Amino acid sequence: MLSRRSFLAASAAAPLVLSRSSAVAANDRLALGFIGVGTMGRGHLNGFLGRKEVEVVAVCDVVKERLDNAKATVEKRYADRIKSGDYKGVKALTDFRELLALKGLDAVVIATPDHWHHVPCVLAARAGKHIYCEKPLTHNVAEGRQIVTEVAKGKVVFQTGSQQRSEFGGHFRKAVEYVWNGRIGKLKTVRIGVGGPAKPCDLKGEEKPEGTDWDFWLGPAPEREYSSVLCPKGVHSHFPAWRNYQEYAGGLLADMGAHHFDIAQWAMDVDRGGPVEVVPPADPKTGRGLRFVYAGGVVMIHNEFEKGKDGKEVRADCVFEGTEGTILVSRGGISSLPDTILKEPIGEKEKRVYPSTDHKGNWLDCIKKNEPTICPAEVGHRSATICHLGNIGYRLGRKLRWDPAKEVFVGDEAANKELAREPRAKWKV
Repeated sequence: MLSRRSFLAASAAAPLVLSRSSAVAANDRLALGFIGVGTMGRGHLNGFLGRKEVEVVAVCDVVKERLDNAKATVEKRYADRIKSGDYKGVKALTDFRELLALKGLDAVVIATPDHWHHVPCVLAARAGKHIYCEKPLTHNVAEGRQIVTEVAKGKVVFQTGSQQRSEFGGHFRKAVEYVWNGRIGKLKTVRIGVGGPAKPCDLKGEEKPEGTDWDFWLGPAPEREYSSVLCPKGVHSHFPAWRNYQEYAGGLLADMGAHHFDIAQWAMDVDRGGPVEVVPPADPKTGRGLRFVYAGGVVMIHNEFEKGKDGKEVRADCVFEGTEGTILVSRGGISSLPDTILKEPIGEKEKRVYPSTDHKGNWLDCIKKNEPTICPAEVGHRSATICHLGNIGYRLGRKLRWDPAKEVFVGDEAANKELAREPRAKWKV
């Protein structure tokens, strides 16, 4: 079995394949590959590069500049491990299927646009690779159910990137525990503050830059001309606006909604279920006020808040209104009305949330222990489904009955056609 130094020296010379019989196994490190290294992917890459439990062995992107940048980032970080200071042990690939085929690869981090989550997740699960995938988990409901099925078949450990369950000062975790333990009485209403639904893409075509595989970027989505709004040129530092368009994502409703609806369903203790009715506002074009009605009577409202004494909306990422008080929670903090609600801490014998204060660390630890993560595929799918239902409700503009067990609209075939999309033929899985 190679020593660590020998392995790195050999990798620098000619790293053609990865071998679990070499240093990765010897040091009990997970061989990790990255699919998508744009703004979010680079953030994850830098986060995992600082962890001793993993070895980043491959990166993948359809834009050459981003791919080269990610490769250089890994090489620079690992170069100090060998005397020469020159490390060349990472593969840079444009096709994620080649990454999944690398011998010895253990796990992948997927940080592509939303419409590109489904196929890599399914193929990674079939290849037996553990998966960390960004939120919202899918582009439509049918994709999510397939991911859940394939993850179960592959027996891989899956983490959805719903970091609010673990991080951000623990504010969301605290809010969930206070709701669970009846500190605001019986929960009646949840209000979620996020942007509006997706819209059809109406962008003008542009000349495609060299080094960008635009057809691969489109993947299962319909063909259209290149747009730098959707796929920015080179290495960029902003979050691209593909999020706004229904061909690729679910609008701002899904972008941050996948986070906040996730916390709401967690607090309602239905994060493996869903609502029974979707009720759009009288004027769906406003993009706010849609209601999700749950079997227990709780109503979750998208982007509509009560007004305070000053006439301004009392807003937060998540507002939980009960019979005895209200909890308001955002990434920056937590508060309550009345403020006495939060003064008494949750006791050790009261109901507590899953113990996790490090989302990436939770995934790695669960891989090691072969245990479920704090946000497995089923939960990530259910949270994304709320976003899909909201978008469908706004598009159709009529009350819809939803069966969360069967995952179909009741007695509405037109609405059920919105639950899936036929991908381009070469991307059917």
